[in-house]
Amino acid sequence: MAAPTLQQPSFLLANLKADSTTKSILQRCQDLVKIIDDYPAKELHLIFPWLVESVFGSLDGVIAGWNLRLLHSRSNEYNIAMDFLDPSGPMMKLVYKLQAEEYKYEIPVNYLPGPVKASIQEGVLPDCPLFHNKLQFPLSGLLTLNLALNPFEFYMFNFAYSLITPKNYPQGHHGSATDNAYFVLVDTYLKYFLPTEGSVPPSPFSDSRGSVTAPSPRSPSVSFAGYGVHSPSLLKHHIFHQPSVNADPAAQEIWRSETLLQMFVEIWLHHYSLEMYQKLQSPQVKLALLQYRLSMSSMPCQPHAPPGSGTLHTYQEPFSPTEEHVLVVRLLVKHLHAFSNSLKPEQLSSLPSAHSHAHTSPLEEFKRVVVQRFVQQKLYLFLQHCFGHWPLDASFRAVLETWLSYIQPWRYTGEKTNPQPDQNRTVPDKWVSFVQENLLMYTKLFQGFLNRAVRTDLVNAKNALMVFRVAKVFAQPNLADMIQKGEQLFLEPEHVLHHRQHRGYLTPSQGGSYLSPRQRVVTDTVFRVKSHVYALEGQDCQYKQMFGTELRGAVLKLIQIIAQARQTAKRISDHSIEVAANNSFLSWFGFGSPDLNNTFSGAEPEETGECLKKTHEFLDRALENLCQIFRLNPGQLTQLISNLGLSQDDANYKQLPDCVPGENGLVLTDVGRMQIINGLRRFEIEYQGDPELQPIRSYENALLVRLFYRISSLVNDRFGGQMNALCSRPDFLGRLGRHYLTNPDSSTRLRKSPVTRRTLEKNRQPRLSLRPLASYRTLLMLLLLYLFGALLSLGPVSSSLLILVGGFLYGLFMMLFGDKLKSH
Repeated sequence: MAAPTLQQPSFLLANLKADSTTKSILQRCQDLVKIIDDYPAKELHLIFPWLVESVFGSLDGVIAGWNLRLLHSRSNEYNIAMDFLDPSGPMMKLVYKLQAEEYKYEIPVNYLPGPVKASIQEGVLPDCPLFHNKLQFPLSGLLTLNLALNPFEFYMFNFAYSLITPKNYPQGHHGSATDNAYFVLVDTYLKYFLPTEGSVPPSPFSDSRGSVTAPSPRSPSVSFAGYGVHSPSLLKHHIFHQPSVNADPAAQEIWRSETLLQMFVEIWLHHYSLEMYQKLQSPQVKLALLQYRLSMSSMPCQPHAPPGSGTLHTYQEPFSPTEEHVLVVRLLVKHLHAFSNSLKPEQLSSLPSAHSHAHTSPLEEFKRVVVQRFVQQKLYLFLQHCFGHWPLDASFRAVLETWLSYIQPWRYTGEKTNPQPDQNRTVPDKWVSFVQENLLMYTKLFQGFLNRAVRTDLVNAKNALMVFRVAKVFAQPNLADMIQKGEQLFLEPEHVLHHRQHRGYLTPSQGGSYLSPRQRVVTDTVFRVKSHVYALEGQDCQYKQMFGTELRGAVLKLIQIIAQARQTAKRISDHSIEVAANNSFLSWFGFGSPDLNNTFSGAEPEETGECLKKTHEFLDRALENLCQIFRLNPGQLTQLISNLGLSQDDANYKQLPDCVPGENGLVLTDVGRMQIINGLRRFEIEYQGDPELQPIRSYENALLVRLFYRISSLVNDRFGGQMNALCSRPDFLGRLGRHYLTNPDSSTRLRKSPVTRRTLEKNRQPRLSLRPLASYRTLLMLLLLYLFGALLSLGPVSSSLLILVGGFLYGLFMMLFGDKLKSH
């Protein structure tokens, strides 16, 4: 009887693999539901890794799986996938069924986050509980280590990893960032396992573990530096180390919430150096740093810093997150704020202590520490890297909104009473400790945004909106005062800590509550702020004050650039109005400019009249908010803008950017590039190729354009020499030939932007152009003239002769008096 039992699972797996290529997703899901219900865990165990891979794709990206990031509510497969992967659906039922039997599934260490993998390969066990007691040591050495995960951890690892796995999607398929199945599933899992109301629903199967167990002692044969006797759990010791028999049901289920959150944070926010990782994770280094800081005040001179206490940024793994990745991180941040803010009111004022353990539920403890302990450090490094490496374009909006969501937890309290406009919404005083314990999130990242803003084209409405958003957030009443107070606390002398050295401090990373409204002792608050800064930036960090002289100078520079961008937007808007006037209804009859470049200027969609109005509005309001934040009075602002000389004549604007002559024309200098980026000067973006080869316009007949081009090309090839000779004559006939066979404005226009000498000489050669005759406007005017001639009893030949004579006389008149008319 043993043989059939052993063969049946492999036969089941073979059938499922065969069905995956022949059956639809609906049929496969229906079959899987029956299999999960009917088969025992022993047989489901062998199909589980294949099933997870077939849904989420392989870790190396070769197998795409169900392409959840491309499934939208409009597709037929969307609802099927969502029902199957729901937290209460068949897939999670399978996870719980296997979880009850304590099966393990291996993940190669090579697929772990870069610093975690490097740390393990160097023989340092990570302190995150996810990696404790799970390493499998093969005989071949550390480089082929595997991580043994339970079914829930294995499922969530693959689910989280599928977001950052590069996949080759079908060409033309671009997933939307916020309404695809993956994004909705992340939101669903967060709401289910991190509920803002109630508790986490228990699993339908009994879990023999009861709770997350402590890691077993390390093997004597493997030396792991930094693996101490400390408790690895991120929550209170009592939550995870009580006997399973007497365990609170909520305590038995809280491990899923912590596991899910740790998995998301470790996989999505892991982009920092190995040494920084060890510094952030190792409690020994934290303890050494704390002792070092406390003993500094009693020493006449500062000794060398302990290992790991400095700012270590020597190794950085390659990192280029997608916009979808950042938006999912923002979803995580917003939900964690809502989850933390759902803490019961009676728990807000009670500090976590031994006396409160009896009546504080594990979920409430989890809510108290979740933001500071799980997210703060890694999100700070994640955002800092994005601020320094993201392209200078409008896609940075996703990173910006993630940052703004984190630094405004008061937006996610769920309070609906007395709604106020954002501009008048005062930040409640109870958030002062959050601001102080997240000081770098406000000050250091604001400096990073300033560095980006001064290098961004603020004439673009999307970029101007980002500057306005940041200024609007920091201009909220009471926020700037909170930040300034936090900076003052950080700059307190070191000796204030020495007098409290005997006390056992509860740092934010050890479970302190930032929601407590009770006033703390000043020295405790100083310690919290200093420990936050030193934990993220190292003991030897050089802190730059947000309201200091240096940053104030950078803000004044940004204000100057904003003022320049406003002026540039106004000029472009005025120019657009002039062009629109020239191309009005009357110009359709020949009274406007005949230049085809007016209709092919290459202007960006962001430079339309409506967008320029928005740009001006955003920049105006950004200036007001910046003046409010940094307390600049209107007189200072006026003086600052007047120093720019923005009231000078538009002739300065019409100058070319700074260039130097090169072999093939003008070459931009570094100064010229900065002038273009900041909108001080610009090239006229015009078509500079062969005028006859411009794209066919909507007001032209395509057949006639091509026909007249062939005719004119034959004439130019045949009589090119004679036309050159005619146009080179200095007499009356030469002037007349140049009027009809050359563009008098071409030399002036070509000097407005870099162009090769070959192109310049080619465009200056005389040629016959019949393309204007292919315009519907010209054809309609000719038709009207022929109809008018017919009314005067003129035949087609007579009308043609009169039209030619009229055209010749018009050209003669423009040749003689055209320059005078242009000057007027």
